[in-house]
Amino acid sequence: MLRLDDLTVFVRTADRGSLSAAARELEISPALASAAVKRLEGELGLRLFARTTRSLRLTEVGEHYLGNAREALRLLKEGHDALIQGQATLGGTLKISMPSDLGRNMMVGWLDQFQTLYPKVGFQLGISDRVSDMYRQPVDIAIRYGRQEDSSLVALPLAPDNRRVLVASPDYIRQHGKLKALDELLRHNCLRFMVEEVIHDRWSFYRDAAAEPAALHVNGNRSADDADVVRRWAVAGLGIAYKSRLDVSDDIRSGRLRILLPDILGEPAPLNMLCMHRAQITPTVLQLRDFLRAQCEQAHA
Repeated sequence: MLRLDDLTVFVRTADRGSLSAAARELEISPALASAAVKRLEGELGLRLFARTTRSLRLTEVGEHYLGNAREALRLLKEGHDALIQGQATLGGTLKISMPSDLGRNMMVGWLDQFQTLYPKVGFQLGISDRVSDMYRQPVDIAIRYGRQEDSSLVALPLAPDNRRVLVASPDYIRQHGKLKALDELLRHNCLRFMVEEVIHDRWSFYRDAAAEPAALHVNGNRSADDADVVRRWAVAGLGIAYKSRLDVSDDIRSGRLRILLPDILGEPAPLNMLCMHRAQITPTVLQLRDFLRAQCEQAHA
């Protein structure tokens, strides 16, 4: 495979008529410059320079190839410059759907920061725990938890190792005691999430990443189809919630919530940015992906 550095050394050597002069300009050793030219000749199967102890000149083949090498380097530089310019002038409006808890309490603030960096980028946000239909609704990007089952969508990972955690407020723990084992959940008030009228009351846990899940059917006196409401109930000391670690990272850091049974792994809850096709992955989308991924990593720290 041809290397950009080798092409650069070849062109600079041809321009200067000397390997040592090219090496000085590129701030590398003459030995490295010589190795680069030999590597390029080996990849091409051609002699580009005729060498003697006192001179270096291009062969006829080398003369012809020099124009191709210059053009390749020019195109690569133009592509790099266009990418840098595109990042400096990111713009356009993105229609984004996202889950309620993460959206209200984390994403909105992160997007505010992103717009400070790139003021020409606009957002239209849909914040709901109902899964948006990207084929029927005007959505450019969907930010979703869970493994991606629709293989026709392009998934850009934001927090691939995120999992659910059991959390409760310090007040709830003082009143009802710490959990010592999973089966003790059966006597606690569990705050449950509901989607499409179906209550998520089967909570799965793992002794380690390779183990089969252990599932419990939990009960409680409250359920909601809004994950933010479930989190607020937990902060208020009304029960135990089983939440995405990202959703409650600020609450854990501030002491409003504590993780229960931290040695037991919760259900995987990877967070992805989804697009319908690769043509939608513009420089703006890629920059947003990188920014949000960094924010997720910081939240997990």
